[in-house]
Amino acid sequence: MTSTVPASLTRLAEGAALQAVFLDMDGTLVDTEGFWWDAEVEVFADLGHRLDEAWRDVVVGGPMTRSAGYLIEATGADITLAELTVLLNDKFENRIARGVPLMPGAARLLAELAAHNVPTALVSASHRRIIDRILASLGPEHFALSVAGDEVPRTKPHPDPYLLAAAGLGAEPARCAVVEDTATGVAAAEAAGCRVVAVPSVASIAPAAGRVVVQSLEEVDLVFLRTLITAPH
Repeated sequence: MTSTVPASLTRLAEGAALQAVFLDMDGTLVDTEGFWWDAEVEVFADLGHRLDEAWRDVVVGGPMTRSAGYLIEATGADITLAELTVLLNDKFENRIARGVPLMPGAARLLAELAAHNVPTALVSASHRRIIDRILASLGPEHFALSVAGDEVPRTKPHPDPYLLAAAGLGAEPARCAVVEDTATGVAAAEAAGCRVVAVPSVASIAPAAGRVVVQSLEEVDLVFLRTLITAPH
C-alpha cells in the first residue's frame, strides 16, 4: 500500500456520515478493461492459442492470478503462472504508455472529492507497477493512498484490499463508499462492509441491499455518495 498523505492528517468530510471514498481503477476510472483483454489475446496468440470471447466475462475484474490461471487451464498453454503474469503486465504496460482514456465523469468526480477534502483511495487488483503508471494520468494528488493487488495476501473478491484502505484512512468500512465496475470488485467491497456503487463495464451487475447500480460515472457525485451512506440497507 502506498500512501501520499499520513493517515493522521486525513480529514473527514465535514457534516457528513461519509468518511471515505474508495475507487476501483480499470473500467471504473480508466477505460482499460479492453486493454487487458487485448493484452491477453495477443499474449496467447503468441503462444499459439486463440481465446474464446466468452471467457472475457470470466476474467474481467479478477486478480491476475485468477484470470491468468483460468486462461492457462482453458487453453492448455505450456506456460507457468509466473511467466504469464510478466508477459501480460509487459503487454498491458506497453498499451497504457500510449495514453490512458478516462471514463466519462472520472475527472469531475475526482476534482469534486478533492475540493471537499473527502479522503479518497485507489483500490485495484492490478499490480503496483501498473497502478503507478496510471496514477500519472489520474493525478496522484487525488488519492490519500492506493492499494495494489500484489500488496495484499488476498486481493479481490476478498475484502482485504478495502479493509486495508479503510484502516489506512482511519475510517469505518460501513461509512465508506466504493465505486466498482465488476462483480468481483463489488463482492470484495461488500465483504468488507462498505456501501457500493456499481457502474458495470463489461458484464451486468444486479442491484442489491447496500448497493446501487448506475449506467455511468457521470451519475455519481458527492451528494449521491453521501446519500448512499445515510440510506438504510
